[in-house]
Amino acid sequence: MLVKTSSLVVAAVVLLLAAPTAAHGAPAYAVTFRTADGVQIAGTVYQPSRRPAPYVILVHMLGRSRDDWQVLATRLADAGIGALAIDLRGHGGSGAGPQGDAERPGDLSPALLDVQAARTFLAARAELGVTHVGVCGAQVGANLAILAAAADSTIRSLALLSPGLDFRGLRIEAPYRKCVDRPSLMVASTEDSYPVRTIRRLDRGVPGTREIHVLNGAGHGTVMLARQPDLVATIVEWFQRTL
Repeated sequence: MLVKTSSLVVAAVVLLLAAPTAAHGAPAYAVTFRTADGVQIAGTVYQPSRRPAPYVILVHMLGRSRDDWQVLATRLADAGIGALAIDLRGHGGSGAGPQGDAERPGDLSPALLDVQAARTFLAARAELGVTHVGVCGAQVGANLAILAAAADSTIRSLALLSPGLDFRGLRIEAPYRKCVDRPSLMVASTEDSYPVRTIRRLDRGVPGTREIHVLNGAGHGTVMLARQPDLVATIVEWFQRTL
């Protein structure tokens, strides 16, 4: 593993609480809320034992779901950091966009509203005692995390797994430079060449606090969490330091 460290929206919220579910011992329960364009988003809140607490929004890869984050979310909660894992529109338990976004096939930009709605949800739930918010995303989720932070200065820290400079129209180079005042952890694997090029490009010639991990044989996005179990601890420790 190569580690490099350089120096230093609004949505209408509708909450439906489900019965608490077991997630490796961490209190977890299902929620739903609506985006600014009316899409119902499904999520799972992983609540730490102490409040107030920082929270991390977890954003999955294309074609996957919030279930991919269960181990990391539980570890975050065990470490005193809450988590909100969401299903992006058209995935898992979430609804599709208006007319299934048929007028813009392949356009992923409306999914930014899903992340923004998650941030609004956390701000609206006083009982959670949210102090600060970070975002952790994988693949398209990593790009959405950058775009959300560029538009919202209250997002305090980022963890980015396998981002891409341009993922189906979600271009991140210019937005990333708008949020370099927030710490960012960037992770990719050597055989996954486009994300590796991306994180090296994002690291080039800009100020701010970044930590870069280039792994070997770890795969893409949230696959890295299973193939490199130490990565879960790395992300937990990152948010402990930066939130």
